[in-house]
Amino acid sequence: MKNICVIGVGYVGLTTAACFSDLGNKVVAVDISEERIANLKKAILPIYEPGMQEVVVRNVESGRLHFTTSYEEGLKDAEFVFICVGTPEGVDGEADLRYVRIAAETIAKTMDHPLIIINKSTVPVGTGDWVSDIVKETQPKPIDFSVVSCPEFLREGAAISDFYNPDRTVLGSTDRDAANRVAQLHLPLRAPIIVTNLRTAEMIKYASNAFLATKISFINEIAHICEALGADVKEVATGMGYDKRIGPRFLDAGIGYGGSCFPKDVKALAHMANVHGRHPQLLHAVIDINDYQRRHVILKLEEIWG
Repeated sequence: MKNICVIGVGYVGLTTAACFSDLGNKVVAVDISEERIANLKKAILPIYEPGMQEVVVRNVESGRLHFTTSYEEGLKDAEFVFICVGTPEGVDGEADLRYVRIAAETIAKTMDHPLIIINKSTVPVGTGDWVSDIVKETQPKPIDFSVVSCPEFLREGAAISDFYNPDRTVLGSTDRDAANRVAQLHLPLRAPIIVTNLRTAEMIKYASNAFLATKISFINEIAHICEALGADVKEVATGMGYDKRIGPRFLDAGIGYGGSCFPKDVKALAHMANVHGRHPQLLHAVIDINDYQRRHVILKLEEIWG
């Protein structure tokens, strides 16, 4: 059994806290919202996720899962602390890291023993180094710590299943011993574990989401061509999907990608590229096609219904 603290009890944080406690660990989940914590203590969840209610109730009753607004309580016995706060879209598509900063600063001010700080939130490449600098600069006195990137790959509506059955676990750190300790934490999930450096781990998350968004924009572009040429895009997608190099998933033509991740993550990756003097033409095309697709669907409906 390991002692774990999870900062943030939104979609990613609550899944992380509930599932790690269900694996037999002692988990304290921290959130600054008194209302949210009070509700969680009464088994009123801030999100709906199939199976989540049962996992939370089971582990609260077993004593393995606790909720609090106190960083002191959360970090008291913790060996690992997961940062699972929101990173909303900011100006020009840049990720807004204000909540990550607050979490890092508060951890630094509160910790009184060595910790492994794990970034679970989707954060721009270089954030792990930035978090490390914040903690060093904010600590009242020097205490050893390590920063590990461990990006989440959860789908809304399938978070519990995705946690227990991951395609892979990605870990990045400059401290290989810390990365190995986090790897040990994930061994019960029986998935391939990739250990790399901080920036590569952060990039894997963005590249993965951008690729999936690209598949969606691609099939929507093909749909327009099919419409002009008299071909059936559904059958085209089926025929493509049998190719093992392509696969059938994310080849459903429609209104385009949406949700809480793909739009902001593709824009954030394009922003990072632009800031560093690169010109991500493909990413901009993916965004433009997606924006057009939404307008196109509305125009089609107006044509049909007048």
